[in-house]
Amino acid sequence: MRSQKLEFPNAQNLPLAARLEMPVNQHPHTFALFAHCFTCSKDLQAARNISRAMSQAGFAVLRFDFTGLGESEGDFADSNFSSNIEDLVAAARFLEREYRAPAVLIGHSLGGAAVIGAAAQLDFVRAVVTLGAPYDPDHVQHLLGEHQAEIEARGEAEVVLAGRPFTVKKQFLEDIRSQSLESHLKNLDKALLIMHSPQDLIVRIDNAARLYHAARHPKSFVSLDGADHLLSGSRHSRYAGQLIASWSECYIDKPEQEKLKAEKQIAVRLDDTGYTTDVMVRHHSLTADEPERVGGNDFGPSPYELLSAGLGACTAMTLQMYARRKKWDLQEVTVHIDHYKDYAHDLDHCEETEAKIDHFERVMELEGNLDEKQIRRLLEIADKCPVHRTLHHPVKITTSLKKPGAGA
Repeated sequence: MRSQKLEFPNAQNLPLAARLEMPVNQHPHTFALFAHCFTCSKDLQAARNISRAMSQAGFAVLRFDFTGLGESEGDFADSNFSSNIEDLVAAARFLEREYRAPAVLIGHSLGGAAVIGAAAQLDFVRAVVTLGAPYDPDHVQHLLGEHQAEIEARGEAEVVLAGRPFTVKKQFLEDIRSQSLESHLKNLDKALLIMHSPQDLIVRIDNAARLYHAARHPKSFVSLDGADHLLSGSRHSRYAGQLIASWSECYIDKPEQEKLKAEKQIAVRLDDTGYTTDVMVRHHSLTADEPERVGGNDFGPSPYELLSAGLGACTAMTLQMYARRKKWDLQEVTVHIDHYKDYAHDLDHCEETEAKIDHFERVMELEGNLDEKQIRRLLEIADKCPVHRTLHHPVKITTSLKKPGAGA
């Protein structure tokens, strides 16, 4: 997955900061636009995980900071729900102009209400997704607590939200009180997916029920059971991203898979947020990671585990090919592999050249009508599988730097 920082102008011509997540080594089949929650930013962990999961499914996802938040310019105090919708429309037009119009809008919390409002202005949108969204935008008033009276009296007040101070003006209250999603939902001619957690303590799940009943078909609801409002548990946000990608494919015009124009057989991408790594092999995507005990998120197999899996897969394939050629009754092969290595030591001493012995313990289960002689021969053949032989022979690895903008 390629991730790039971008910016585009809002309705007041102020630059808004954005990040575009692109699939690894393939052209995206669909563009999507993500709107973050109230006073959050595009870099919220849930936003990153959802974008990453969708990128692995071939989507390009643009997530951005609303005016006055994150890295975007402007004054948050002068923004409101209406300006959030304007920012969304500006982001969609930017994609339409510079890349491809987004077919999917995704919004988290108040961002979910905003994508419903923006969708009415964007004919090219085919599907809308909300995560923990309120039925009424003025639902956020309860977050202001006792400051509402001060805002009404003085015209503004400083409110601490999620541990950070924000200036909220009276115009913000007036704007959200004047907004209603009911008319937007009744006239929404897009597919709608509503995702909400029964345990959401910020926006109660009855909001999801009201959204669902007010909307037209096609509409769907998915319970994010066990998640909190911010989807702070990574497994919940990754699940949401994977499900959004699968659900959206019912409503988009997905072209046939293009042939990759990759320079090499495999592309691997790691950003600066940890060890979670995206791997693209032809049109197949997977995730690599490190165990939690060495600082990883355990979202996928480690590099050594992938290496062991390659040895196991090659062993099983080689035995089956040999048995078929010999017309032996080998019905099933199961290969169990352990690799003895200290992951933490390797990560901490990757520049050292001290000799180490890698030990692969391979145990095989062979099912079928085989005699002892055939079984012994298959054990010998296991040592001749290509990956096994590669691991036993000298290996040469060359490394070079790709210049920005060069090649595929």
